[in-house]
Amino acid sequence: MIGYILRRLAQSILVVLVVTVIVFILLHQLPGGAARAILGPRATALQVAQFNTANGYDQPLLIQYFRQLGEWFTGNFGFSIKLNQSVSSLLAQRLPKTIVLSLLSLVLTVVVAVPLGIYQAVRRNRTFDYVATGLSFIFYAAPTFFIGIIMIEVFSQNLGWFPPEAPQSNGVGPIFEQFDAMVLPVVTLALLSIAGFSRYMRSSVLDNIDQDYVRTAQAKGASPQRVLYHHVLRNALIPIITLLGLSLPALFAGALVTESIFNFPGMGLLFWQAAQSSDYPVELGVVIITAFATVAGNLLADVSLAIIDPRVKL
Repeated sequence: MIGYILRRLAQSILVVLVVTVIVFILLHQLPGGAARAILGPRATALQVAQFNTANGYDQPLLIQYFRQLGEWFTGNFGFSIKLNQSVSSLLAQRLPKTIVLSLLSLVLTVVVAVPLGIYQAVRRNRTFDYVATGLSFIFYAAPTFFIGIIMIEVFSQNLGWFPPEAPQSNGVGPIFEQFDAMVLPVVTLALLSIAGFSRYMRSSVLDNIDQDYVRTAQAKGASPQRVLYHHVLRNALIPIITLLGLSLPALFAGALVTESIFNFPGMGLLFWQAAQSSDYPVELGVVIITAFATVAGNLLADVSLAIIDPRVKL
């Protein structure tokens, strides 16, 4: 097991290094170079030269890459001239809020999707299964911004149950003090995941119901509830546990749109505002953090599967 984890960790580090190479190449492919992109088109040639000298962009590319790599791994992602603040401090302020939003959405997804998938499998090819399947396809295909706008229109503008805007606090604590304002963003982000998770859960339960060990348990006189929850559910949850790790990057991607719709001051909204103002250091910092989350999610999913399922060959 330790050898397997070390191999997967080495592969993850390699993937992260490849991502940093791609980000470094993109940085040098900016129109007019990084200096012109950051300082703006009105910057003089002298200002561009001074910027390149100050930031080491006049050095050979290989030296620039390793210097940049060292800065990224120490948490130095550059400086946002647009916001007059270091990118590291911006990420430190916004990242915890995005993590809270993503975790709340993930918890809601599991709480709703797992029982829904089980009930669909037990009641397969019946009215509830057809209705739930149709709704799952609709939510899975619908864009995030469309669902968010509908949620605001129905539950905020028409019914007045929840605020149309997420909490605007600077810390994580006040988010829970204004939790009613978090309901719509959390539900919007979770609806897409619920649609996918419930389909996976339904398929997994159906696959396990037809296995020999289920027929053996039924032949020994086990009740349907014991067969379902003690035997089938334990094996059916294995793909879902793997899916949890793989869903982390999808949640971060969905948070970008969700935070923009509900004006939630997280990392997604930060990236959206940086894209509109061509604040490239901030965009690159968010991309690197998202890449780390993607690699970490895949690593967590692989290790969890190897620990939980003894059938997996290490």
